[in-house]
Amino acid sequence: MRSLAEINEKIIQKKATVLTVDEVKTQVAELGVTEVAKKVDVITTGTFEPMESSGAIINLGHTDPPIKIRRAWLDGVPVYSGFGAVDLYLGASCTVETKDGEEPRSRKATPKILRGGGHVIEDLIAGKAIHIRAEGQVTDCYPRTTFETTISRETINQFYLFNPRNLYQNFIVGVNGGDRTLFTYLGPLQPRLANAVYSNPGAISPLLNDPDLQLVGIGTRIFLGGGIGYVAWEGTQHFPLQKRLPNRTPIGPAATLALIGDAKQMDSRWVRGCYFKNYGPSMMLGVGVPYPVLNEEVIARCAVQDKELVAPIVDFSIPRRVRPTFGLVSYAQLKSGRIAIEGKTVRTAPLASMFLSRQVALELKQWIEAGTFTLTEPVSPIPMERSFLPQDRWTEF
Repeated sequence: MRSLAEINEKIIQKKATVLTVDEVKTQVAELGVTEVAKKVDVITTGTFEPMESSGAIINLGHTDPPIKIRRAWLDGVPVYSGFGAVDLYLGASCTVETKDGEEPRSRKATPKILRGGGHVIEDLIAGKAIHIRAEGQVTDCYPRTTFETTISRETINQFYLFNPRNLYQNFIVGVNGGDRTLFTYLGPLQPRLANAVYSNPGAISPLLNDPDLQLVGIGTRIFLGGGIGYVAWEGTQHFPLQKRLPNRTPIGPAATLALIGDAKQMDSRWVRGCYFKNYGPSMMLGVGVPYPVLNEEVIARCAVQDKELVAPIVDFSIPRRVRPTFGLVSYAQLKSGRIAIEGKTVRTAPLASMFLSRQVALELKQWIEAGTFTLTEPVSPIPMERSFLPQDRWTEF
């Protein structure tokens, strides 16, 4: 029906018709796929949920005399320093450490056990000062042994998010059939099936509206943390061969994407450190993906409803890689607040913020309508034949 170049020209002229995926679903129910496809140019999707496989690349700039950093901490959180002399990688889920049991020098009111890499990334994006302590490997060209100061996003060179695994295409529902509370990456799971927690926002989630990744690929421009980002590669644990329903949506964890974007342009409203009790730190992240309406099929895929999407109910009380399940449940059932498991009514709750997920899609829509955000053609597709390899072999020492 239309090309990406034609859509971008309309965006530049501020004449593009842009709808959030929620609006598309409503209009399809009223008008049908064909009529909606005739008038809509772009669909925006969004999510705001924990994405702990995220982190930031930071280049400090060289000191005088120079230092080759081999150990470093940002506000007490250890960072990886095993490449360039002053290049660092700060993982969102890395837990705070302190020197000689002391509190970090900034934000002492924050209990140290609750603070991690995601909080430091949030603070840097917000423009706050962060304490750094570094130890160096002495060489002829890098004679300095230690370095300690404060930094901010204005006093460092590069500061960008590079996230190995974001945007899970579907996920699981966690429950606990055991006798004690379990503290997991889904939060606390109460014993004897007292609650169920799911993380994916369902029908508004980006990749469930493009199940075969026909519109997303390497180089796709996206909303990332309140700034502009890009799809960099397939994500870790990318598993597109997951079993799928006739509508092509997966029945469990499937495709993932690696994302990249300039953190100096981001907004801490969309990048927030968080903490899961007795599990550890993580990071809540807003990600939005725009879809060009090239044909009716795009609208048909984005018309999918929560009742047409399912996720597996997984029992975390069995401490194994492959855990037993209680079957599949629809997102419509999950969002109702109650599901039935073996005849028992179980309360449900999402980890994703449904409100903020919709706000991501809305803000991206506003960028496109204002002509400040155009769409990109992927330079390469995301592989859709990737297997998931477990570590079932081991050697005892």
